[in-house]
Amino acid sequence: MSLCVTPINLDEANAYVATLHRHHKPVPGAKFCIAVSEGDIVRGVAIVGRPVARMLDNGMTLEVNRCCTDGTRNACSMLYGAAWRAAKALGFARLITYTLPQEGGASLRGAGWTLIGERGGGNWNVASRPRVDTASLLQGQKHLWEAA
Repeated sequence: MSLCVTPINLDEANAYVATLHRHHKPVPGAKFCIAVSEGDIVRGVAIVGRPVARMLDNGMTLEVNRCCTDGTRNACSMLYGAAWRAAKALGFARLITYTLPQEGGASLRGAGWTLIGERGGGNWNVASRPRVDTASLLQGQKHLWEAA
């Protein structure tokens, strides 16, 4: 049986992320979610929402906030490609995502995305804006990718 893109709602996508994502928790909201399935079995999900970085939240940019699979071959690339097609169909001009430096980005390159460079780093918890501490794994710089 082959993989196909299927719809999924945010609650179901978040439950999948809560079960399988290596280092991120579910998200509070999204513009849309998609899944890749093999028959009735969901093999991966992508949750697309507003950019986390407020300076990128210009109304024409979306961010893949979560991409999570069970390791099925080509599932990540299929999700990234489908997310960009859906974002374009909805009228958005840009779709971005971030990876950790130790994540190679093969799925993104396979889906035609471009590595823009390193961004960010640090902790959301600062004296002027107290937050729950960011996990140490996630405090370093990230790689910013953009759909081509």
